[in-house]
Amino acid sequence: MSSIDQYIIDKVQKLRLSHNLTMKEFGYILNVSPSFIWNVENPQNIAKYNIKHLNILAFYFELSPKYFLPNKAVVPL
Repeated sequence: MSSIDQYIIDKVQKLRLSHNLTMKEFGYILNVSPSFIWNVENPQNIAKYNIKHLNILAFYFELSPKYFLPNKAVVPL
């Protein structure tokens, strides 16, 4: 998993948890299964959010898509 992928996953997970949303509820927002959310949040899997997912979350939570990206480039792996 690259550093940027992990950064985004961590940012999205914090957003989910800060709104007390279950994986099922979060999956409903993204139109994906709860198991997809589990796979993304499990470091043993390679599932990732894509730009479409980030745009949906930005729209739903009234954020800029830039919210999910770091202010500076992260070390690439």
